[in-house]
Amino acid sequence: MAQSLGTILLWIVIILCLMLTIIPRFLDARYYRGAQGGHYDGQRFFNADGEQDEMAGNRAGFLWRYLTGSDGRPKWPEHVAINPVAPRQRVAGQAMVATWVGHATVLVQTQGLNILTDPVWSKTAGPLGLGPARVTRPGIAFGKLPKIDVVLVSHDHYDHLDLATLKRLWTRDHPLIVTSLGNDSVIRQAGVPSHALDWGGRIAVKPGVEIVVTRNHHWGSRWFADRNRALWSAFVVRLPGGNVFFAGDTGPGDLTWANAAASYGPVRLALLPIGAFRFAPGQMMSGSHIGPIDAAEVYRRLGASTGIGVHWGTFHLSSEAYDTPPRLLAAVTRVAGLQGFGTVPLGQPRVIAPYVARKPTAPIDRVEIVGRLPAAARALP
Repeated sequence: MAQSLGTILLWIVIILCLMLTIIPRFLDARYYRGAQGGHYDGQRFFNADGEQDEMAGNRAGFLWRYLTGSDGRPKWPEHVAINPVAPRQRVAGQAMVATWVGHATVLVQTQGLNILTDPVWSKTAGPLGLGPARVTRPGIAFGKLPKIDVVLVSHDHYDHLDLATLKRLWTRDHPLIVTSLGNDSVIRQAGVPSHALDWGGRIAVKPGVEIVVTRNHHWGSRWFADRNRALWSAFVVRLPGGNVFFAGDTGPGDLTWANAAASYGPVRLALLPIGAFRFAPGQMMSGSHIGPIDAAEVYRRLGASTGIGVHWGTFHLSSEAYDTPPRLLAAVTRVAGLQGFGTVPLGQPRVIAPYVARKPTAPIDRVEIVGRLPAAARALP
């Protein structure tokens, strides 16, 4: 009996070793093949500022703590009710309307175009239908979504690149889908074509409107083994009357990517992530995502006249409380003297004012600004 049990355990160990050897290679994929460059070594992409992201190397430990609930995260509400308003079909000329759908998904309407960022309508964000579940339904029901002309996909993480949603959009509307290098290979798995560009690449939408793929600071992966096989990016949509900047998903890095985006012209609307910025209780920032403090500095560097904080309150990805991002953002912008940057209710269309140049303000130093925050803001979970 003992010998049989020992044989079974030996086979289990052998099978596990084989799985650990074979499966990662099976799950790895070469999404892009091209010449080496300033952020590609011929195999994988990397951040051009030389600062690599701690989450890229500690995903297994983070995932274990996340799944076992041992990461000390505050509890979120199981469901958050919303009161959405049906969007217009089109917005003509230089008028602009933005509607936050949830997480990093925003519908921007202007110049007769309907532009959608990182569209995710799935109930969960992860492979095989697993992963964090939405705590609120999308701010626009898919059936009430107007015809989409342009889709921006920032990178290949499941909470930003949702193949099921992209397939639905392509089948219904055949939009122009713009992304960065390698992500087109992932999107093609759903039978959907897209245009993949390197940082600095441009594509015309119509006369006077073009999309520029710009640098940010992040990492990519669909599985554990395919780390950084596809590039991550932000976007500038160049428009008459002022540009739209969509930061995608980004950590701070050296923050000069914000200055580079501003060089393409005045930013009328900045869509900036403010959530999932704590990966341990009490953290004020992480290398993977900008939180309210760094987002305020990005907004300042952009010189944007209006900013909307996104990437919060939809999927429970990190260690801050549900409403910490908007509350902390409000405190930071008040202390820093920044106007025009805040959050909007899900599903409530917001009319974006014409571009107005802001008066320059002092750079936001992370340590200094934390010291100036009210005690209540510093104590936010």
